[in-house]
Amino acid sequence: MSKSKKVKIALIQHSFVNSKEETIEKTLNLIKEAKSNKAELILLQELHQDRYFCINEDTNNFDKANNYDKDVEFWANVAKENSVVLVTSLFEKRTAGIYHNTAVVFEKDGTIAGRYRKMHIPDDPGFYEKFYFTEGDLGYEPISTSVGKLGVLICWDQWYPEAARLMTLKGAEILIYPTAIGWFDEDNEEEKNRQLDAWITIQRGHAIANGVPLIAINRVGKELDNKKAIDGIRFWGNSFVVGAQGEFITQASGDKEEIIVIELDLVKSEEVRRIWPFLRDRRIETYSDLNRRFID
Repeated sequence: MSKSKKVKIALIQHSFVNSKEETIEKTLNLIKEAKSNKAELILLQELHQDRYFCINEDTNNFDKANNYDKDVEFWANVAKENSVVLVTSLFEKRTAGIYHNTAVVFEKDGTIAGRYRKMHIPDDPGFYEKFYFTEGDLGYEPISTSVGKLGVLICWDQWYPEAARLMTLKGAEILIYPTAIGWFDEDNEEEKNRQLDAWITIQRGHAIANGVPLIAINRVGKELDNKKAIDGIRFWGNSFVVGAQGEFITQASGDKEEIIVIELDLVKSEEVRRIWPFLRDRRIETYSDLNRRFID
């Protein structure tokens, strides 16, 4: 068995506060605290700079992407100043009329290690992302960094085993999901519990099926619809880390801001795959119909 390959990772689960500027200021303080706890890899939640604007459809919100290049430069400096690998989630303006929900990963020296554009785009009440985001076109490509090969996906991608599998087949050592998911206060408790349990279960399944650890970093707190079409979304937090057998390593609360710092040994995946060789036993010659929408 190979020597251990340990990496100290921080998940930052926080809420939006008043403005982009105030939210970023809070995030910077949380990053400094995570660094003081010797985190090498710091993970931020989906669209962490600002309010979750997809709660309604408003063409003025596209202006939020105008600062994309400046945002990239800003977070590059944050990664460099703290000497950490940093996973961010930004609103990218590619050109007029084409916008992406984009994870940008920075190396410890502030250089860009890689980008991922969200591939699966939802369109549900309060989550009107198809209005804002063009589907990603960079594919499922792991991002090589000094702490490991990161399989960065985003939120709605969490529900698709194909995305997790392709990242793994290309060598991802960890699956990482910056996330913005929550429920409506008017939902009953049984429905809330079903949604949360499904969200956790599907992702634990990805970890197990692929023999890799998985990390989900979610927003927390209630965010209002400024057009008052709905009462708002209460993001349910519960950021978590599971190992290569789906075992819980840590889980955040559902209603508090938290910094979770954990250490993962990436060599554990090989130990698991030796006893559960799911990748070895795949019958790849029988899967050609997976590229069809429906088999009828």
